[in-house]
Amino acid sequence: MPINTLKDIPIILGSQSPRRKELLQKMGFDFQVIVKETDEHFDEQQSPQEIVKHIAINKILGFDSISFHDALVITADTVVVCRGNILGKPRDEKEAFQMLNQLQGDSHTVLTAVALQYQGKLHSFVEETRVAFYPLSEQEILFYLENYRPFDKAGSYGIQEWIGFIGIKSITGSYENVVGLPTARLYQEMKKL
Repeated sequence: MPINTLKDIPIILGSQSPRRKELLQKMGFDFQVIVKETDEHFDEQQSPQEIVKHIAINKILGFDSISFHDALVITADTVVVCRGNILGKPRDEKEAFQMLNQLQGDSHTVLTAVALQYQGKLHSFVEETRVAFYPLSEQEILFYLENYRPFDKAGSYGIQEWIGFIGIKSITGSYENVVGLPTARLYQEMKKL
């Protein structure tokens, strides 16, 4: 699907994430945001890759293939995995502090699963990025939580915010994946449809 063809297809972003919306806009696409109620429960016996993919696919199943047959629907889910623990969005400030305290001075993996649906075809993939943090003090973590309130973000941080500028030691893989949408991989997968 070349870029000219993509411009003629209605695109639906099934996510309320302002970061995903911004990234898709920067890719040059016109699209509509429609969010469907989704059950995000998962089987804890599954691997982190299976879990994040399961949630992204569940999100897309809310878009029935008849009403949205000629639209390209995109959904996504992101989790942070540190030492085998899956870190989603924190429930409160205490949990956010615990997550950041676990991530500081260590490395972790960010997994974003993307599901695509177009003309009855469903396709999904998982992008993986490795991120390492410098050690952070309790005061630095508290400053970030108080000033940036990252409670809607997996792992309790936004790499594009203050903590990313002062705390990220290294990143291996897609930066945009950590923000919430692996744009280059998404474009390649869209072309395959």
